[in-house]
Amino acid sequence: MKEITQALPLENNMLSVRFNNGEIFNIDIKPFIKSGVSSALRERSFFDSVKVEDGYITWPNGYDFCPEFLYDYAKTHHE
Repeated sequence: MKEITQALPLENNMLSVRFNNGEIFNIDIKPFIKSGVSSALRERSFFDSVKVEDGYITWPNGYDFCPEFLYDYAKTHHE
């Protein structure tokens, strides 16, 4: 089972994400920022408040990413 062990905010709504298998991906989060709860991620200071909890990426408003989804997304969108 995949877990996220580290998430570092980068410029332009990108995250550097390390998984428990040691792989690291720079992932563009912009495609997931829409209206509603995700819209807060447009603000840089809020985006930078990302945390890893129980293997998930999460923000203070409850917006989060499942590690399996993010890993699969990263593998198919990796340059």
